[in-house]
Formats: sequence, structure tokens, C-alpha cells
Amino acid sequence: MTVTRGARITGAVLCALLAVIVAGWLVRDVRAVDDPGQLWRHWAGSYEGRPAALPATSADDVMLLVAYLVAAVAALRSSVAATALVATGVVTLAVRLPGLWNIGESRMEAGYSDDLRTRALVCAFAALAAGIALIIVVGAGRRPARDSSEAAPTRPGQGAGVTAFLLLGAAGAVVIAWEIRQAARFPEIYPDWYLGGDRVFQGLIDPPPGWSGAVLALLCLYAATGALCRAVHARPFGLIAAGGLLSGGALGVARAVHYEFLGHFGDLPVEEQLTVLTWFFEVIAGAVVLIVLARRGTAGTPAPHHQGYGQGYGGPRPGVFGPPPPSQPPPGW
Repeated sequence: MTVTRGARITGAVLCALLAVIVAGWLVRDVRAVDDPGQLWRHWAGSYEGRPAALPATSADDVMLLVAYLVAAVAALRSSVAATALVATGVVTLAVRLPGLWNIGESRMEAGYSDDLRTRALVCAFAALAAGIALIIVVGAGRRPARDSSEAAPTRPGQGAGVTAFLLLGAAGAVVIAWEIRQAARFPEIYPDWYLGGDRVFQGLIDPPPGWSGAVLALLCLYAATGALCRAVHARPFGLIAAGGLLSGGALGVARAVHYEFLGHFGDLPVEEQLTVLTWFFEVIAGAVVLIVLARRGTAGTPAPHHQGYGQGYGGPRPGVFGPPPPSQPPPGW
């Protein structure tokens, strides 16, 4: 099953629109701070040298920008255009949904002007509409392959599928484990950790950190299952999940280097040692999965009982996307 040329072009345009929205906010933040390096340090969670103008974005928005651009190209050229567009739509809905109840909250008034919050809310509605449109376009434009010469959607190779399954499955389990640990240590920050509120900090256009971690875990586990089955959807969902792991892990490693955690690793409490190791694991897992799933897959058909995954039009029902909990250590760090 593939999609019509008109659906591909429409999907590419929608992805380009989403990329323009994110790029506009990133440009705003770069211009708002005195030094672009301050923006990176803010994203990484450094407590000193905070920018005078509070950024509205996070490093996840850079990852999303890349994902939108790749999805736009894939919509026009890749055999997995349908699943790439669906994955992009699902993740967009997950990322922007919390903005509907967070951006307009009075607590945002302290850091952002009314005009900026209005623009953010308009962009959130536009992004959600584009995400829904991507899924509808794929559904409406589906068609069977005309003949055997037409490129069929590719699946991960056996080795790539097993590798992605092991790394993404482990990463999803690690993110969930940290969520459980944080709930035990800091029960007072719930439900704000997932829904947003005065007890947690988040960028203007980004989801709450707990929501972000939960969605990343769902993406990892969903893509890991698909990779084991060598399903078509495993590649686009797995690549997005890997990008989230790499983004969150890179921020954590930058923070570890900035605060010289590595030089005094043996002196850190066990839990903080595990946090640092988690950051490095996320970087390695994200990079490896990106490499193995970015390679062109095979057009082979999996075993009959896996063909339901092969259509690749389903998706997890996540909430948001972003760095996992270890990349944004809880209050008191």
C-alpha cells in the first residue's frame, strides 16, 4: 500500500509549514538572548548565566525542525512516505497538545508578554491542525501499488530490527524507571509534572517535562515492537524516538561536562552516577538506532501474522515529545 502523488505533495507542504513554525520560534529565541551559547546552556539546565529574555523553546524543537525537514523530503522521495507522514502527524499532536491549556495560563504571564503568548497559542492551533491534516491526507490518499515495478514500502533488515528493538526497548524501560523513581522522591510536584503548573518549569511552546518523558517512552516501546516485527512503521517512528533520545542525552552529557561530574564521578551519590550513565546510554542508543534505521530497508514481507504491522498507519497515542526525565533532573539537583 502506498499514497498518491497529490497526498505526497500535500504532506510535504504541511511538513514544511510545521518546519517554518518551529524555525520562527528558534530564530526568536536566538535573537532574544545576548549570546547563542546562553540558549544552549539554558536548554541544558545550567543555573548560572540565564538569558535576560526567557526562551520559549527547548532543544527538542531543534530535533523537531530536523524531523519536519526529513519528513518533507521523505514524503516526496521515500517508499515509506505514508508512515513517515503519519509518524510526523502523531508526534506533532503529542508535542503541541499541552499548549492548549498551558500557554494561556496566568503563570506564563511572569515570563512572557501577552503578545508572545497569543502568537504561541495561534501557532499551537496551526501545528495541531497540520498534524491532523497529515494523518487525514495519508488516509485519504492510500492506494494499492499499480504493479510490481513500483517501489514497495521498505522494512528494517533483520539485524537492524533486532538492534533497534534491543536499544529502543531498553531506553523506553529506562525512561519509565526514572519516572517511577521520581514519583517516589518528589510526589509533591504531581500532577504538574505531567500536565503543567506552578511547581514545574517549561518553555512557552513546549510540553511539561513529565509528559515529554512519558511520550518518549511510548515512542521507544512502540518503535521497538515494530522493529522486532520488521514492520514498515518501525523506521519513521524509530528514527523520531532515536532523535529524542539523542537530544535528551546530549543535553545531559553537556550538563555533566559543565558541572565536572565526570571528573568526580566516584564521589557522586549512586543515583547521580546512574543519571550520568543514563545520559551517555541515551546518546549511544540514539546514535546507533539512527544509523541502523536510516539505512535503506528491505522490501521483503514479514511472516503472515505480522502483516498487520506492515501497513504502518497506526501509532501510539502519546502526549508529548522531549528529553526523558534524566535529561531534566528533578528539583533539588
